[in-house]
Amino acid sequence: MTKKPEVLSKKLGLVFNDPQLFIHALTHRSASSNNNERLEFLGDAILGFVIAEQLYNLFPDAPEGVLSRMRASLVNQRSLAEIAREHKLGDYLLLGSGELKSGGFDRDSILSDAVEAIIAALYKDQGMVICQKWIPELFNEKLNNLSLNKGQKDPKTRLQEFMQAKKLDLPQYVLLTASGLAHEQTFKVQCTISLLSTPSIGAGVTRKGAEQGAAEIILEKLAKENIL
Repeated sequence: MTKKPEVLSKKLGLVFNDPQLFIHALTHRSASSNNNERLEFLGDAILGFVIAEQLYNLFPDAPEGVLSRMRASLVNQRSLAEIAREHKLGDYLLLGSGELKSGGFDRDSILSDAVEAIIAALYKDQGMVICQKWIPELFNEKLNNLSLNKGQKDPKTRLQEFMQAKKLDLPQYVLLTASGLAHEQTFKVQCTISLLSTPSIGAGVTRKGAEQGAAEIILEKLAKENIL
């Protein structure tokens, strides 16, 4: 099942000064105690930063909430697993016999962790500047497919349609406070859905704006937890 790691490295356009780092990044915990979990932890942070930087530069007029949602759509488990499959990364993973038999080489969680571990291995081997060059190349197609005008329904509508598609109860909005003078009030609204254990609170100069803000926060949470 496992192919030579240098073949994958070449496919990815990478040349490691320390090839053992790359092998380490492909080693699952089922295969060795010296596995890629620590690299995955580091790679997750590096990936989040580089993608955030790319989005900041690509969409100079996009607000923070939109940028956060875009980043979450790119760096979630499903997205990373898709990239891994494009490069047949599963064929190069070092897995224990149990994971091999159970199909671990094609499991989203294992594939996505390996992508993040490779990013960290590259960082340890060659530094941040190289990561800032290579990661956008790895995500090139996904970055090019992003658009501010793509599916721009308001957050409340998107959240409602999502819950309806899942055949779940619709979001519940509760006004918490309305403070300030009549012409400059600030509203706080709580939004609760059955998929999340804790509600989210949005604020705005109108009740509707606060509801939209709360819905936006819910959507970001769903995306980060790979539910959306």
